[in-house]
Amino acid sequence: MKVANLTLVIAVSVGFTLPVFAQAAKPRVHIIATGGTISNMGNDPRRTADELVASVPGMAAVADVTTEQFSNVASSAVTQEMLRDLSKRIRALFAESNPPAGAIVTHGTDTMEETAFFLDLTVGGCAPVIVTGAMRQANWAGADGPANLYNSVRLAASPDARGRGAFVLMNDEVFLAREVTKSNTTRLNAFSAPEAGPAGVTDPDGIFFRSPPPANCPSPLVNVDSIKSFARVDVVYSYIGADSAVVDALVAAGARGLVVAGVGRGGTTSSQSRALRRATEKGVIVVTSNRTGAGRVGRPTNPESLRNLAAGSGATIGAGDLNPQKARMLLALAISAGMTPFQIATLIASVQ
Repeated sequence: MKVANLTLVIAVSVGFTLPVFAQAAKPRVHIIATGGTISNMGNDPRRTADELVASVPGMAAVADVTTEQFSNVASSAVTQEMLRDLSKRIRALFAESNPPAGAIVTHGTDTMEETAFFLDLTVGGCAPVIVTGAMRQANWAGADGPANLYNSVRLAASPDARGRGAFVLMNDEVFLAREVTKSNTTRLNAFSAPEAGPAGVTDPDGIFFRSPPPANCPSPLVNVDSIKSFARVDVVYSYIGADSAVVDALVAAGARGLVVAGVGRGGTTSSQSRALRRATEKGVIVVTSNRTGAGRVGRPTNPESLRNLAAGSGATIGAGDLNPQKARMLLALAISAGMTPFQIATLIASVQ
């Protein structure tokens, strides 16, 4: 200590200019709160975005955090119109003259994967969008919301997250929106990506991805600006003994698209198959997924099916590795945006 003081005295006395080490500016991260278990305090009113941030120690050391309250509802109450407006808000945020490094959406976990996938399809750009929440209420023992929110801020501020689209972050694991699904009702590790696993992890010493960031940032795959209302699209579940009643009723109710949660690689009963054929002949677009939880359902490859697909009738579209709820979200977006069956098939292929 004495040597250091003496050096300082000598430097000042002879007129040396000591270097000034400026602290690097922290990135800005914007949190958009929509509700869900992360904001739930039992019988108390749901916590606001500002209250969520105030409950997490150490966040200010990672980034300059700004907040807004978009909604404060359970994820079962989220509508497609809300998601459209949320997507528009995030794109407007990223178009500002001084945009945030990334955006975080706090959300209920039950429909989190659908919201994340919607944003992945419609936001685009370099800045990441992270959807996070909690499996345990804030007033429960072992509440996971604070850690998930803290790690989401770390992820949003990370340069390595740029250009990868939308994420779900839960339980220290980072998932790509197109790969993730909720696979347990109550556990902290409720989210998984059956075919791919986590895209990365949030360890104490850093955030680590399994692959380098892409060279180019994605453009939005669907433009939501022109969508005023969403087409009716429903999911049809296949099982032993399933008949045509559900398919026929949904078509009569005005469904413009149907997603089949088929058995095996998208199979249906004979009765369902006949009903689905009638539906496509009426102009209903049918996408076939599966109920297994993993695996692909390919697009038709025989010449007749391809001709019918190009003509817009008489053929179904394979969902690839999209589960029924994600296939339904994509189909509702695509039909509402005016895409043809062939364009929808191309869109599905592009997200594989």
